Amino acid sequence: MSRAPEGVADALVVFGATGDLARRMTFPALYRLAHRGELYCRVVGVGRSVWSDEQLRQHAAAAVADAVADVDRGALDDLVSRLSYVAGDADEPRAYQALRAALTDARIVVYYLALPPSLFAPTVARLAEHGLTERARVVVEKPFGSDLASARALEGALHAVLDEEQIFRIDHFLGKEPVQDILYLRFANEIFEPIWNRHHVESVQINLFEAYGVEGRGAFYDRVGALRDVVQNHLLQVLALVAMEPPSSGPGAVADRRCDVFRAMPAADPRHYVRGQYRGYREVPGVTRGSRTETFAALRLAVHNWRWNGVPFLVRAGKALATTATEVRVRFRTPPPLWWVADGPAEVPRHNHLTIRIGRDAGASMGVVVKRPGATASERVHLDLSFERQLGELPQPYERLLRDAMWGRHDLFPRADVVAETWRIVQPLLDDPPATIGYEPGSDGPPEADRLAAPHGGWRRPGAETPATA
Repeated sequence: MSRAPEGVADALVVFGATGDLARRMTFPALYRLAHRGELYCRVVGVGRSVWSDEQLRQHAAAAVADAVADVDRGALDDLVSRLSYVAGDADEPRAYQALRAALTDARIVVYYLALPPSLFAPTVARLAEHGLTERARVVVEKPFGSDLASARALEGALHAVLDEEQIFRIDHFLGKEPVQDILYLRFANEIFEPIWNRHHVESVQINLFEAYGVEGRGAFYDRVGALRDVVQNHLLQVLALVAMEPPSSGPGAVADRRCDVFRAMPAADPRHYVRGQYRGYREVPGVTRGSRTETFAALRLAVHNWRWNGVPFLVRAGKALATTATEVRVRFRTPPPLWWVADGPAEVPRHNHLTIRIGRDAGASMGVVVKRPGATASERVHLDLSFERQLGELPQPYERLLRDAMWGRHDLFPRADVVAETWRIVQPLLDDPPATIGYEPGSDGPPEADRLAAPHGGWRRPGAETPATA
């Protein structure tokens, strides 16, 4: 086993190694790192099941086989050879004693808490009690609280025993390559920066559509809802990348600029918020009778700074919708009429946009207007780029995020101040939510949401070539 480079973790401890998250995400991500030759550490699984090392290895191999179409046997052997297991509950002292014995020669340890959020603070406290947090890094999953008050309480508990530099909060959207590409498209291409402002941009839309419902997750989802599940975290982080100023060099530069965006955003107004619930949701096992939890959220936000003042940011997300797709659409203002055409001034069709596809068929497209052949009329066309066809297979989010945690790189992990700002922004929507409105599965959500985007050209269904509304 190769020695970890200086500053890179030489041990990864996965709490909840026998659970669903580890099976679906963690072990496939570690396999992909091994396949790329970027897994330098041994991996210690911790779980409540009374397993042997060999049982964990079989579990990991099965998880990889389920997730990867063509498994590289050498990479899989490399991964399983690094695995060992410590049995014990996260609240049992003997588990930490056994863990301490297993880590006696480790220099830098990453603790990945693939656990329910209620166990984050107690687990970190017990790690500290047993002297296991020195030079350690702790990775926690969203949600980081359920509102502003609980987020602050969680941060207080974590910071009681850890420095901020030791905490890595996973929002897997920030690990998506197309999300990271937003910064490169903006700042590595001179053609965009001069027009990326209120003088040329009419509106920004961020849409996250999922065609499937909440089957199998009813009890979890009913406590959370669309706003907490994907808007407060995933989509606000994407919004910040679209709206932020150019970052400088040095640690924290990108996070600083993301936080600047949130500080410039007033709290969301419940009057500009529409909640929906797809018909049939209340029949899903685990959902409470008469539930008012939203499975759809649409809202209009603003960024009050010199670059974006007056530009609406329209955010929409939901379950059981017409398609499964996620995209950002920056819509530019319409130029003046064309005065030189033979039949007099001609209006230019509304079409200039840059769309970044984050989900399936990740890529980008530009909408431009050209002359229709043989006529003086204009024609709308798209210039399209597929990231995978042009750049090859994209790393998966957990692969990138676990690697960065092991290297100690913070850029793709939200800081405490960023998390607090996003909760501040959505808190009025939690305090004073409008009623949920029923909508049909397979639709674009409740029609009442159209009023939010109607003054700005209407919503565009992600993946579609034309707006869903006029």
